[in-house]
Amino acid sequence: MAGMVAAQPLLSMLAETVAVAREAERGDLAERLEGVAGRVRDPRRRIVVCGLGNQGKSQFVNALVNVEICAVGDDATTTVTTTLAYAAEAGAVLVVAGDGEDSRVAVPLTEIGPGVARSGYAQGRAVLRVELGVPNQLLADGIVIVDTPALGAHGNSAVAGVLGVVPTADAVLVISDASTELTDPEVEFLRQVRQLCPAVAVLIGKIDLYPHWRQVFEANAEHLRRAGIEVPMLAVSSVLRSHALRLQDAQLGQESGFGGVFQFLRDHVVARDQVAVQRAVAVDIGSAAEHLALALGSELVALKDPERAAAAVRELQSARTAAEQLHRRTSVWQQTLSDGITDLVGDVDHDLRDRLRDISRTAEEWIDENDPGRHWERMEEWLTGTVGTAVGDNLLWTRTRAVKLAEKVATHFTELGAVDLPDVRESLDGNGSRAGSCTLSDLEPDLGLGHKLLVGVRGSYGGVIMAGMVGTLAGLSLINPLSLGAGVLLGGKAFRDDKQARLAKRRADAKMAVRRYLDDIAFHTGKETKDRLHRIHRLLRDHFTAVAERTLRSLDESLRAAQEAATLESTRRAERTAVLERRLHILADLRRRATLILTPAPAQPALPAH
Repeated sequence: MAGMVAAQPLLSMLAETVAVAREAERGDLAERLEGVAGRVRDPRRRIVVCGLGNQGKSQFVNALVNVEICAVGDDATTTVTTTLAYAAEAGAVLVVAGDGEDSRVAVPLTEIGPGVARSGYAQGRAVLRVELGVPNQLLADGIVIVDTPALGAHGNSAVAGVLGVVPTADAVLVISDASTELTDPEVEFLRQVRQLCPAVAVLIGKIDLYPHWRQVFEANAEHLRRAGIEVPMLAVSSVLRSHALRLQDAQLGQESGFGGVFQFLRDHVVARDQVAVQRAVAVDIGSAAEHLALALGSELVALKDPERAAAAVRELQSARTAAEQLHRRTSVWQQTLSDGITDLVGDVDHDLRDRLRDISRTAEEWIDENDPGRHWERMEEWLTGTVGTAVGDNLLWTRTRAVKLAEKVATHFTELGAVDLPDVRESLDGNGSRAGSCTLSDLEPDLGLGHKLLVGVRGSYGGVIMAGMVGTLAGLSLINPLSLGAGVLLGGKAFRDDKQARLAKRRADAKMAVRRYLDDIAFHTGKETKDRLHRIHRLLRDHFTAVAERTLRSLDESLRAAQEAATLESTRRAERTAVLERRLHILADLRRRATLILTPAPAQPALPAH
């Protein structure tokens, strides 16, 4: 409600600008501004909750909305991205991968749980995400919560899927419980998230279970300081929050720490978003006012001063010729865009494969030096964490290169004045990454003691028989000390040979599992990267095409208005002049108010020391 109250001045400015655009018969500008007004009225804020496994993410989400909707357990319960939004009636929808387009399948809420990724409703297709609708007051205010799979759980690379939803998030809450300090993968993940989303907070959870949580809190603050990551840290307890809501106990609610979470959302999400929306609206209003004032001003000059009208018409014709040439030379900037996207696809794919190849080389070197059967869980943890970091860095590099490409294409439009750049963040949204479903295969377990004894007995049997047969030629019995000693020697050799053979097989199987896992990651991530770049291509193409068309139409309207004004009857000149002056006065006022929004407030002078 507070957001809508703050948005009323912006909506009033937009309504005034739309009215002038409609009067000037500029439907293209009016539609663009009405689309901006729709975004201002949209109160939704996407809050992404993420973290390692068993950190209490789902329990935190339940406590935040005061609804037991997300499955909670000791094992990994959130296996696919789950979106929680407001709905008049509770319901659930699975978004599953299709051959051409993703499809949506309605399912009962009872189907939502740890096994939702293997739900029969998906009919064997990959479940990209789950969308839950709940009649909840917090969600009705526009909050949309995204509960993500645990990072690095069970050998999967959920980092890729989580980073895919971060670019369009209004805030990211990273959960880490108070049992241990932040790990290196968590710190690395925070670095990546901080570059993709401006509002990030670290929540130290389960403080009700660990009396030493303050020491962990301070240690985590030191880890973040050394890593150069400036994000707020908050201590919370989902259990205390749930008890406080159930018992209506304000003291428990304060001890739960959730007040700090809501304060963070107010200060770093709602307030920041209002500032960003204000600036975006001001830019759009200023741009539209310039387009409208160009035509109105040209016509007014022609009406008031017929002698200057001819010069104004010549200037407009020259500007229109330049704009028309640029519009006709769309192949120039579109070629720049097309070549840039082609280069970007190749560079991003090469960067990803190069990172994965380095990981594969390091993993194989480790496998050659160790017994993977004994340390396979460590390999899973290291491999999934390293792959997640590589995929995340590849995504960050994609965003950086996409912004540079937009700036390069914009240089073709310098003849038309300053050109705004589109926001590529939404195009980066993976909207459910298939890479998160890739898992590292398990190795066959090592053979037990019985098999090892059998191998030794089988190897020693031949030695006993051979040495015993030789002993019988010397008059000894078949079983004698010499034959027994030979059996022990040959049995030991057979045991060592079998052990080395089984170790070599485990190493070969481990290398094959690593290669298969990295191939799956490269396959899915490569496809998602290409789709992401195609979306960026379409976004930039449509944006700059609209810029060229709007400018050309504005110049056309200005030229037509000036030419018509020169032939207007004297009896209508005064009436038309008054109308134009009124509209230009409104536009001047709108541009002044838009400039005030874009102008930063002066810093307050420091008070003198006493």
